[in-house]
Amino acid sequence: MKKAIIGRKAGMSQIFDGEGRIIPVTIIQAGPCEVAQVKTVEKDGYAAVQLAFGEVRKNKVTQPMAGHYKKAGLDPRKTLREFKLEGSELKVGDVVKADVFAPGEQVDVTGVSKGKGYAGVIKRHGAHRTPESHGGGPVHRHQGSMGSGTDPGRVFPGKKMAGHLGVEQMTILNLEVVKVDPELNMIAVRGAVPGPKGGLVTVRNTVKNNV
Repeated sequence: MKKAIIGRKAGMSQIFDGEGRIIPVTIIQAGPCEVAQVKTVEKDGYAAVQLAFGEVRKNKVTQPMAGHYKKAGLDPRKTLREFKLEGSELKVGDVVKADVFAPGEQVDVTGVSKGKGYAGVIKRHGAHRTPESHGGGPVHRHQGSMGSGTDPGRVFPGKKMAGHLGVEQMTILNLEVVKVDPELNMIAVRGAVPGPKGGLVTVRNTVKNNV
C-alpha cells in the first residue's frame, strides 16, 4: 500500500547503529496530517488523497479553502497536499501520523532547496575558469562564448548562464527510514534532504524498485 505524510525539516543529527557506526540522519517532524478529501476514479477521474497539515489562524485562510475544510469537518490547516495513493483505505477525517512508516523502509523526500541569491556560472552550473596566467584577466570567472556570431546569431533558450540559484523543488530518492518516534511525530531518515530548518517536506514511498 502506498502512503505519504507532510512534515517539516527539524535539522540534522547522528545516531549509532547496533555495531557502533555513526549514521547521519535528518530529523523530520512528520504529521499529524488529516485527510481532507478522498478522490475516486468514478467521481473525479483518478484516485488520490488530500492531506492537511499545520495550524493556521482562520483569518489567514481564503473563503473557498475554509469551505473546503468545513465540508470535511476539519479546522483550517496551513498546508494542503494531494497524493496518488493507490490501494489506500483512508477516509475523510482520518489522521496520518509518523508511525505510518517503519524503520528500514525506503522513501522519497521532496522539499524546496535553500535560496542562494544571484550566482555566477561557476557556482550555479559548475563551469570551468579561464586560464589565470599570461594576461587572461580580469574575466577568470566569466561566462565565455555564447555561440557563433553569424548563424543563428542569437543565444538559444535554456542556455546555462548566471542567475538565481536555489528555491527549486527537489526530490531525494531512496532514503532509508532509520528511526520513527510516534509520540514525538518524528522520522529520522539517512542522509540529507532539501531545504532549510523548518522547511516543508513531503515523505512518500520510493518510486524505485529495490530488489
